[in-house]
Amino acid sequence: MKKSRIFTASLAAVSLLTVSACVTDPNTGERKVSRTVLGGAGGAVLGGLLGGVIGGKTGRIIGAVGGAAAGGYVGYRMDEQIKELKEQTAGSGVDVSEVDGGEAILVNLPDGVTFATGSYTISPGFRDLLDRVSASLRAYPNSLIDVYGYTDTTGSSESNQRLSEQRAQAVANYLISTGVSSSRIRWLGYGETQLKVPTGDGVNEPLNRRVEIKIIPFDQQDVEQAQQSQGN
Repeated sequence: MKKSRIFTASLAAVSLLTVSACVTDPNTGERKVSRTVLGGAGGAVLGGLLGGVIGGKTGRIIGAVGGAAAGGYVGYRMDEQIKELKEQTAGSGVDVSEVDGGEAILVNLPDGVTFATGSYTISPGFRDLLDRVSASLRAYPNSLIDVYGYTDTTGSSESNQRLSEQRAQAVANYLISTGVSSSRIRWLGYGETQLKVPTGDGVNEPLNRRVEIKIIPFDQQDVEQAQQSQGN
């Protein structure tokens, strides 16, 4: 993974930025062009803050490692984590994929396995899936975790925004309750602003109701850069 890129993001606004570079696919070893776009707040950018990290990567890495030295964060085995997550969630409707040119993992938790309609209470059957995801996050601790909530267009935009935030927060809180460090996790609700499919047919609408967990790895070089930027 490329380590020279510094990502910045804000809960209130995200500036538009496009970066092109070659990266290595961790599963195939193939070199390919990565084009990452950060969209403005409320813009229709699929898959959360593509290429970005809620609140900015540097400060969050400092929070995640605390005063620890940079050593011990080498060799993030992202391809192994993807394989394990796919095996652990097989048959559940959960989708695990690479995003950001192979620099992050996106775990898509679709409607029907997450929450009841209009609710932000985690469904009992969904807890087992989240436990599996949590186990993976704990096994691979050198990463930041963003949780995004999305809704369809049924109801008012205000209620949808609130529901997306509540669902994202519920998933984040559950992960923390199972032992994932709170310093690694942030959450954000997008409401109905980032639809996966056109709406109005009553068939594909549920695809827009989802929660996504984005896993952003960091390694020794990231830690060193973050510590240097903070004057440590």
